[in-house]
Amino acid sequence: MDAKSRMKELVETLNAAAKAYYAEDKELMSNWEYDRLYEELEALEAETGIVLSNSPTVNVGYEAVEELPKERHESPMLSLGKTKSREELRDWLQGHEALLSWKLDGLTVVLTYQGGKLTKAVTRGNGEIGEVITNNARTFRNLPLSIAFQGELVLRGEAVITYSDFEKINARIEDVDAKYKNPRNLCSGSVRQLNNEVTAARNVRLYVFTLVRAEGMDFENSKVRQFRFLQEQGFDVVEYELVTEDTILGAIERFEKKVETYDVPSDGLVLTYEDIAYGQSLGRTAKFPRDSIAFKWADEVRETVLREIEWSPSRTGLINPVAIFEPVELEGTTVSRASVHNISILRGLKLGIGDHITVYKANMIIPQIAENLTRSDTVEIPATCPVCGGPTHIRQINEVQSLYCINEDCAAKKIKSFTLFTSRDAMNIEGLSEATLEKFIDKGFIREYADLFHLDRYREEIVEMEGFGERSYQNLIDSVDQARTTTLPRVIYALGIANIGVANAKMLCRHFDYDFERMKHADVGELSAIEGVGEVIATAFVDYMRKEENVEKLDRLWKELTIEKPVVDAAAQTLTGKVFVITGSLVHYGNRNELKEIIEQKGGKVTGSVTSKTDCLINNDNTSTSSKNKKAKELNIPILTEKEFRAVYLGIEE
Repeated sequence: MDAKSRMKELVETLNAAAKAYYAEDKELMSNWEYDRLYEELEALEAETGIVLSNSPTVNVGYEAVEELPKERHESPMLSLGKTKSREELRDWLQGHEALLSWKLDGLTVVLTYQGGKLTKAVTRGNGEIGEVITNNARTFRNLPLSIAFQGELVLRGEAVITYSDFEKINARIEDVDAKYKNPRNLCSGSVRQLNNEVTAARNVRLYVFTLVRAEGMDFENSKVRQFRFLQEQGFDVVEYELVTEDTILGAIERFEKKVETYDVPSDGLVLTYEDIAYGQSLGRTAKFPRDSIAFKWADEVRETVLREIEWSPSRTGLINPVAIFEPVELEGTTVSRASVHNISILRGLKLGIGDHITVYKANMIIPQIAENLTRSDTVEIPATCPVCGGPTHIRQINEVQSLYCINEDCAAKKIKSFTLFTSRDAMNIEGLSEATLEKFIDKGFIREYADLFHLDRYREEIVEMEGFGERSYQNLIDSVDQARTTTLPRVIYALGIANIGVANAKMLCRHFDYDFERMKHADVGELSAIEGVGEVIATAFVDYMRKEENVEKLDRLWKELTIEKPVVDAAAQTLTGKVFVITGSLVHYGNRNELKEIIEQKGGKVTGSVTSKTDCLINNDNTSTSSKNKKAKELNIPILTEKEFRAVYLGIEE
């Protein structure tokens, strides 16, 4: 393959991986593999003098998703040049002082304050256009909403979720398959939520790393003075040290030692000139500013031998490949397992039993395969499920291939499904661990959800089981009885329908006024039109409800339950029969869902698109050329600001 063809191949591969990682919170390859391919592309570009227009060396970041408003940055947000060489970092100083600080692994956000108040927060996006997440930023755990400085202040920071908070959040998720993979992905999804209640619950924090502008302030050409000013305003800034060529290597060692126990995710360090004017005088390349450079930790890599690929089924049928290898010491701990994530990555590594592989810990935390030195490519994709022996099938979603068990009666699916059904946010039945559920399934005590409410039939057998006894049995039965009285959103979530989590279950139930019969018979079109649902969730719900076996099981389950419906004040139903559409950013409400809930509580309906049945479009920017504004004007439907809507429909005068 010639150089240009290889470059095209690398560009396509790297862009697909970057899109999956940044925009979809998925991984197509390890960080190690991405860096290796990126460096190969850089070398080919230097060798040939050719840089393709869509090369990741000149295009950065991810494309903003559709759900949040977008905004163009005043100036492009560039990536940083990087090195893994400490000596190169020292030589980069060229006799100047610089600030050495953490390179945090989260989501970059640009914040604007005016008159001492936070007025805007925008994600980095693709470097040119980001997503407006102002209401979400207001829930960041350590971010000041009011500051003493009254001039315009613009700064950049990294939104992160600490390892300890990440572990607490995962610990509350009983379904192993639903647990989050790493803090960075969890943070990205949390910051870019439509519902800022979700963001608030995730304990997102922000650490400032750059002051862009502070109206009327003179920092005497010093980055350190800028940081001190920000700290005086109440911001947490990234931890830093002022270094010279003589002190930088010692400072790197101190950071390296600290990263082993540092609670904030970090994937390296950043070096920035202390002399602001000097740094600005250096200008920028197409992608990198010249006043800063990133240092990435040289991962500790160990060679070992692949002994087995373990195939781990889940409640959705997804079967994850896990590499089992000869134990090695990495970053102070012994590791012998690493997730291979999916079939695409497994095939890309060309794994075979007995292959010599190298492994490392991504960000010094998560074991990953770096390279396969042998590449025998002899691992066979199992044609049958390792648990039930049923047939498997490879499905491709976007660029990712994954293996699934297609046997609906697979025991692994049943165990995982019952685990979700009994979990805290679902039916909240205590005393049923995954191990206990497995025993009950093996003994035939439970075959479907309704059977959980008849465990008293097996009292004698359960009392005699290891780990049980009279008291444990009675506690279990009491918990089961308490679970009989529940709410519709809990039941919908408990069913384990693909992509329907707690928030989506609540949203669906509100839309159908907690009428399960209406919900059960809705079609894909009706469900897709609900704000925040979309075709994927709608199709999964309809497919579940149209399956005869599921309907029969639901009928039996419903006989065991008492579903409490929220009490509605008829006198407060002032918006009954009214249909609204909400678009754009909001001021009076935390997010669109908050306003939507108020409208629905008063009997109104909120839809996702403007039609002839729409009573009004709520948009603070009635001059916008958005498709919804255009449609409203075509149909002569009023476009009201929040203030106008509150006055006309809620009777609230500002």
